[in-house]
Amino acid sequence: MDTVLITLYTALFVITTTFLLLLRRRGPPSPPGPLSLPIIGHLHLLGPRLHHTFHEFSLKYGPLIQLKLGSIPCVVASTPELAREFLKTNELAFSSRKHSTAIDIVTYDSSFAFSPYGPYWKYIKKLCTYELLGARNLGHFQPIRNLEVRSFLQLLMHKSFKGESVNVTDELVRLTSNVISHMMLSIRCSEDEGDAEAARTVIREVTQIFGEFDVTDIIWFCKKFDLQGIKKRSEDIQRRYDALLEKIISDRERSRRQNRDKHGGGNNEEAKDFLDMLLDVMESGDTEVKFTREHLKALILDFFTAGTDTTAIATEWAIAELINNPNVLKKAQEEISRIIGTKRIVQESDAPDLPYLQAIIKETFRLHPPIPMLSRKSTSDCTVNGYKIQAKSLLFVNIWSIGRNPNYWESPMEFRPERFLEKGRESIDVKGQHFELLPFGTGRRGCPGMLLAIQEVVSIIGTMVQCFDWKLADGSGNNVDMTERSGLTAPRAFDLVCRLYPRVDPATISGA
Repeated sequence: MDTVLITLYTALFVITTTFLLLLRRRGPPSPPGPLSLPIIGHLHLLGPRLHHTFHEFSLKYGPLIQLKLGSIPCVVASTPELAREFLKTNELAFSSRKHSTAIDIVTYDSSFAFSPYGPYWKYIKKLCTYELLGARNLGHFQPIRNLEVRSFLQLLMHKSFKGESVNVTDELVRLTSNVISHMMLSIRCSEDEGDAEAARTVIREVTQIFGEFDVTDIIWFCKKFDLQGIKKRSEDIQRRYDALLEKIISDRERSRRQNRDKHGGGNNEEAKDFLDMLLDVMESGDTEVKFTREHLKALILDFFTAGTDTTAIATEWAIAELINNPNVLKKAQEEISRIIGTKRIVQESDAPDLPYLQAIIKETFRLHPPIPMLSRKSTSDCTVNGYKIQAKSLLFVNIWSIGRNPNYWESPMEFRPERFLEKGRESIDVKGQHFELLPFGTGRRGCPGMLLAIQEVVSIIGTMVQCFDWKLADGSGNNVDMTERSGLTAPRAFDLVCRLYPRVDPATISGA
C-alpha cells in the first residue's frame, strides 16, 4: 500500500511539474541573467557602485537582464529603446518606487520622492510644479540665486589673490546649500557655520544611506535584524535632522503668530519663502490630502537632498572634465568672451546664447549623471521587448550605462561637447523627451526641480568658466582623478582642490 501511494504521489508531482513548465513555455520568457544562489539571489555579485556592476552585466548578458536581490525580482535596462519602453509605453505600470527601512525612518515615512503614485503624490507634484518650483516663483527667487553666486565668486576671487588653494567640492556644496536654504528657509547656511556643517553632513549621509542595499529589506527572514546597522544609523540621522528643522519651524511659527497678533489676527505679509508657503498649506487645513508637520519636514528634506548634492556634483564633474580637457575650457571661455564680454558675468537668461556651454553641461550629464540609475517598482505584470516582467519587480534604468553605450555615442568615453552641436544631436535636451539623456528622469516621476537645476548649472558653471582659469593645487597638471564614490548619487571619490587664476576684474563680480 505504501509503495502504491509513493508511486502515485511521485507521478502526480511529475505531471504537475511538467504541466507548469509547459504553461511557462507558452508565455513570454523572462529576461536573461547570471546564475543566482538560493536565498541571496545575486547579492554576492554586486559591487559598491551598482551602476558599474549592472553595466558589466549588460555587456555579458544583453541590454535587458533579470536579477534577484534576495527575494526581490529585479530587471535592469541599459538602452534608450528599453528606457522608452519602460518609462513611457509602460509608464503607469512603473510609476511607483520601492521604499526601504532607511527611507521610511529618515523621511518619517512621508517622502514625496518615494511616495506611491496616488492622491498625495499627485497633490505635491502639482504644488511643486505650479507653485513652489514654477517659473513665476523661480523668477521671484532669481535675485537670491544671483546674490549667492556672486558671494561664491567673490570668495573664490579672494582666495585666488591670496594664493590659497580652494576646496571646490566643499565650496560648491556650500553654495548650493545656501541657494536652497535661502529659497526655502530665508537663511544662509554660512551665517552659522556650526549648523551649516551639521546640515551638510546630514544631507550627505542621507544620500549615501539611501543608496545602500539593506539585507533586511531584501531577504525576508532578516527583517527583524539590523545586520548592517542601517536602522540604527537612520534613526541617528533622523534625530539630528529633526532637531535642526524643528527649531527652524518653531521659530518661524512664533514669528508668524507675533505678526498676526500685531495686525489684529490678520497677516499683511506675503509668504517670503517655501517654508511660509508650506506652513500656509498646513495651517489652512483646506487641502486635497492630509498635510501634516511630518509631511512638511519630509518635503523640505526632499528639496535639500535633491537640490544640494546633485547640483554641486554635476558642477564639480564639469569643472573636473574641463581641467582634464583644457582645449574645451578655452573654447568655452572664448564663447563667453564673445557673447557676454568682460563687463558682466554670465546670467541664467544667457543660456540660449551660449550653445557650447550648454553642450558642456549635456556632455557632463551624459558621462556623469548625478543620479546614475532611475529606479521604479512595477505594479502589474507586463511584457517588454518580448520578455515577461512580473509585478512587484524593481526596475533600474541604468542611464550611466546608456551614456557610455558605443551603439549610440561615438567614442563614448571621450569628453567631447561638440557631439551635441552636430546634426541629428543638436536637438537633444535634458528634459526627459530624449531617452539617450535622462539626468532628471522622465514622465510623471521626472524631477520637479529640473527647471531650477538647469538654471543653476548654467549660471554656476558659466561664471566659473568665465571668471577663472583652473589648475590642480598639487601641481599634477591636467590629471584629475575621476573615481566615483558609492551611494544614491555618484560624486567624485576625492575632493577637488584647485588653484584659481582670475580672468576678470573683481569689480565685474561685485557688479560695481
